[in-house]
Amino acid sequence: MPPAVVFIEAVVLAGRFPLLSGLSLEVATGEVVHLRGANGAGKTSLLRACAGLLPIASGRAEVLGHDLLVDRVSLRRAVGLLGHAGFHYEELSVRDNLRFALRASRAPLERAGPALERLGLTGRLLDTPVGACSAGQRRRLALAVLVARAPRLWLLDEPHAGLDAEARATVDALVAEARVGGATVLLASHELERAAAIADRSVEIAGGRVVPAATDSAEVGCDVA
Repeated sequence: MPPAVVFIEAVVLAGRFPLLSGLSLEVATGEVVHLRGANGAGKTSLLRACAGLLPIASGRAEVLGHDLLVDRVSLRRAVGLLGHAGFHYEELSVRDNLRFALRASRAPLERAGPALERLGLTGRLLDTPVGACSAGQRRRLALAVLVARAPRLWLLDEPHAGLDAEARATVDALVAEARVGGATVLLASHELERAAAIADRSVEIAGGRVVPAATDSAEVGCDVA
């Protein structure tokens, strides 16, 4: 089976500043990889590049068989990105936000109910406008969208942030279930022990490239992504 992600000397720029500066990484299909590194190391930029949201300036970059130098759009329905912002509609209810996301990605609407229940979004909360929800509830909704879409590649940026202990444990279980289901997971997290416990391996990123884990990350630059 071909790898899910192949980056070879990939460069991503913000103006003239390199967000990724010759990054090389291969991730096997069905693998869970923990991305570690200081703030600004390039973890978020890598996740966004894998989602087709950042253009590749040079090098080689393939995700799920799609050449990102040629086409960054067609893979997006097969990829799920959990970022720092949920991109929800404040005036829509929790339930309607999820249903809207499923329609936009052409995923079956019948997945909405089970996903909401799995993330503890039930009862009156279903009809609550997202604008009235707490940060933790918004995070749960973002996770419910990911679960309902069932992407082939999960891109998780600090997925435990803003969650209580129960929801954090649910995240761990969801990652394990995604792997069993054949999905690939890239997980960026500063919670080293927790992430290592659910990942097959850890990859250190510094200065926009993959480096040996023992490398000093003091040279890390500023990642504007």
